[in-house]
Amino acid sequence: MHEGDDSDSLLVRVSLNRRRALRWLVVPAVSPWWGTPALSWASVGRIASARIWPAQEYTRLILEAPAPIAHQLLTLKNPDRVVLDLDGIEITPELAQLPGRLQGSDPYISAIRFGQKSPGAVRLVIDLKMETKPQLFALKPVAEFGHRVVLDLYPVTPIDPLMALLEEMRATEPSTERDPAPASRIPARPDKSGRRRITIALDPGHGGEDPGAVGRRGTMEKNVVLAIARKLKGMIDAEPGMRAVLTRDDDYYVPLATRVQKARRVQADLFMSIHADAFSVPTARGSSVFALSEHGATSAAAKWLAQKENAADLIGGVNLGVRDPLLARTLLDLSQAAQINDSLKVGRNVLDGIGLVNPLHKAVVEQAGFAVLKAPDIPSILVETAFISNPEEELKLRSDRHQNKFAQSMHDGIRRYFANNPPLARTGTNTG
Repeated sequence: MHEGDDSDSLLVRVSLNRRRALRWLVVPAVSPWWGTPALSWASVGRIASARIWPAQEYTRLILEAPAPIAHQLLTLKNPDRVVLDLDGIEITPELAQLPGRLQGSDPYISAIRFGQKSPGAVRLVIDLKMETKPQLFALKPVAEFGHRVVLDLYPVTPIDPLMALLEEMRATEPSTERDPAPASRIPARPDKSGRRRITIALDPGHGGEDPGAVGRRGTMEKNVVLAIARKLKGMIDAEPGMRAVLTRDDDYYVPLATRVQKARRVQADLFMSIHADAFSVPTARGSSVFALSEHGATSAAAKWLAQKENAADLIGGVNLGVRDPLLARTLLDLSQAAQINDSLKVGRNVLDGIGLVNPLHKAVVEQAGFAVLKAPDIPSILVETAFISNPEEELKLRSDRHQNKFAQSMHDGIRRYFANNPPLARTGTNTG
């Protein structure tokens, strides 16, 4: 990135570069449940691409077309199934291949059937493994995507990250009768329940429909940052007095506000969003760390990057009808000066660590208005591990050895921060 460049022209150049990169992808080799990439359209009234993104948190089915798709949803019981009627649509090869893309391990869908309900009308029947709470919404064209109809199938009882963490801690926490970890390790002040672990929320960027940046070798940002986050979680979990949780642990999209909400629900002491940068020229290189800014970005490049990352919801696909108004109000109303101050401290420690394994793009923690860093009560940073658009750094991001190096450097920075800034004890359960 270069300071002084016009942000709008940068965004256009990177968008074009990303589209060129996407054309090189052999998608089934990376994500076998993807449909045909939507790079060209046959005609109006045809489904150009059909995709399924299965995950424990929810399964997403996407139908994509060159024009808006008239649709209607019906849920049926005994047995549980969802019926999706599509008007003005004919059965295409892309749609016909959808049942074959279903994975047996899908948590919610057991089978997919369809038929020509009438001329120009298709009925899609989704047989379920259990009762679900479906959400159906449409997305307008953005980036390389056309019109999309999105069906999300959520469990009736939502997966609660806080309860999952507490259950895991009950199963693995050492007895309080044992001596706590030495102060030279990570000192965490005990609360009324005894010694508590420092909780780190790790946020692998992008996922699902949103691949993030794509390297010249077809490396997807969403995949490498998930691999690094998993490695970092393993290191943190092995550290006495610490525990890590992932905002996503598979290839699916999590809305930006939901990532923040998940961190707050587990009462995280730190939120770290992990990414891999990209630019239109392959010479851009180096690692960066960002914190939130209340008063504008520290550089034109930081502002541009924040705008690009904040647009992920448009690509990943978010149902705007179910946004949490309480969370949105909280993020707007609460002062974040203290959070930003702590974020800059932890950012400095992480930047010092990652600078030992990769050149730094900038030697200071930069600031901009990243939506994913707006938890008012949690120090939050965004780490751009390397430039996936740089051929040399793309190779590092693909390398298991270098992924471990990136993870270890971030782990070292986290340890240094908490060694000097032990978190206060928690006295209640925050479910915000």
